[in-house]
Amino acid sequence: MAAIEVKENIYWVGAVDWNIRDFHGYSTESGTSYNAYLIKDEKTVLFDTVKKELKGDLLHHLRQIIDPSKIDYLVVNHVEMDHSGSLPEIIELIKPEKIFCSPMGKKAIIEHFHREDWPLEVVKSGDSISLGKRSVQFIETKMLHWPDSMFSYIPEDKLLISSDAFGHHWATSERFDDEVDTDQLMKHAAKYYANILMIFSPVVQKLLAQVKEMNLEIEIIAPDHGIIWRKSPRMIIEAYDRWSRYEAKEKVVIIYDSMWHSTEKMAKTIMNALQREGIKHVKLLHARRAHRSDIITEILDAGAIILGSPTLNNNIMPAMADILTYLKGLRPKHKVAAAFGSFGWSGESVKHLNNYLEEIGLETVHPGVKIKNVPTHDSLKDCTELGTAVARALKA
Repeated sequence: MAAIEVKENIYWVGAVDWNIRDFHGYSTESGTSYNAYLIKDEKTVLFDTVKKELKGDLLHHLRQIIDPSKIDYLVVNHVEMDHSGSLPEIIELIKPEKIFCSPMGKKAIIEHFHREDWPLEVVKSGDSISLGKRSVQFIETKMLHWPDSMFSYIPEDKLLISSDAFGHHWATSERFDDEVDTDQLMKHAAKYYANILMIFSPVVQKLLAQVKEMNLEIEIIAPDHGIIWRKSPRMIIEAYDRWSRYEAKEKVVIIYDSMWHSTEKMAKTIMNALQREGIKHVKLLHARRAHRSDIITEILDAGAIILGSPTLNNNIMPAMADILTYLKGLRPKHKVAAAFGSFGWSGESVKHLNNYLEEIGLETVHPGVKIKNVPTHDSLKDCTELGTAVARALKA
C-alpha cells in the first residue's frame, strides 16, 4: 500500500493486517489496521507506531514521504502493543528529540520496554506543543480503554487523532468513510464498541461532555484502527453517545446451548411468545454456532437478554460459561433478562444462569423455567409465559 494524504502534509502511514482473525478473543474475520499518522511542519511528528510484525510496512510508508531519521517528535497516544510493538526499533532509527506521552503513558512505556533513557516528555490535558504552522493539543482519555490513553487534536485542521476511540477492526484498501459502504462501516464500529468499550460507557459519556465543553471543532476523526472519518464524524460521535447511554430497541437476544434439542425447543417457544407479543426483533443465537464477540454485538442495542442451558454436571454448558464470563466483564446495563433450561437429573442450570444475570447487574423479570427431559406441549406453556413476561417488561 501507499502512504495516504489525509490533509496537506498530514499522512496515514500505518499498516493493514489482512490476516488477523482473533484479537484477545474478539473475532476479527475482516482483519484490522494499525493506523499511524505523520505531520510534516517545521517539526515533523509521528503519532504512534504499529504492531511489531508490521514494522516494515510503517517504515515503507514513512520513506515514501520523508527520511525517518528526519522525524523530530514521536507521540505515543496509547501503549498497547498493537500500537507500540515496534516502538523500540522506531526510536532507535529516528532518534526523536522528544517522545510525548501521558503521565500514565510514561509509566506504561517504562514498564513495557524498561527504557528510562528515552526522551520521554509527559503532557496532560490542555497541554499543547507547536510544530510551526500547526500545533498539537493533548486530551487525556484515561480508561478509554487503558489508563495511558490520550487524544491528539490539531486545531488548525480540526483533526482529532483519537487513539482507540471511534475505531473498528476492518482491513480495507480504502482509508476514508466516504469510500466504503456506510452500513458495513457502522456494523464494524458497533462490534468494536460492544466488545472493547461497552464496559467504559460512563467514561465515554464524560469524554463526550468534555469535548463539548471544550468547543472542539472536529471535521476529521483519525482513529488507530480502521477507517478515517472525514465525511461524517458526527455520525460516529452520535453513535457513541447512543451506545454509551445504553440506548436499546425493542429487541431480544436469546442465547442458548442444547444437548438433544430440548433446550432448543424451549428457546423457540420463547421466541414465538415474544413475537406474538409484538416483539419484531428477536435473535436466536446458539452458543456453539455464534462467536462470543458477535453475540455481544447483538446485545449492544437489545433491551432484553434471555439465557438457556441444559444442566451438565450440575452446572451449565461450557460454551454458555464462556459467553457469560465474557459478558460479565463487559457489564451491559439497562436490560431485562430471564433464564431457562432442560435437565435430566438435578436441574441446576437455571439457578446458575440467574446467578450470572444477578452478578452482571441485569433485572430478571421471571424466576426461570426448568423442564425435565423432553418438553411436552403442556410443559412448554411455562416457556410461553416467560416470553410473554419478558415482552411486557420490555414494552413497559
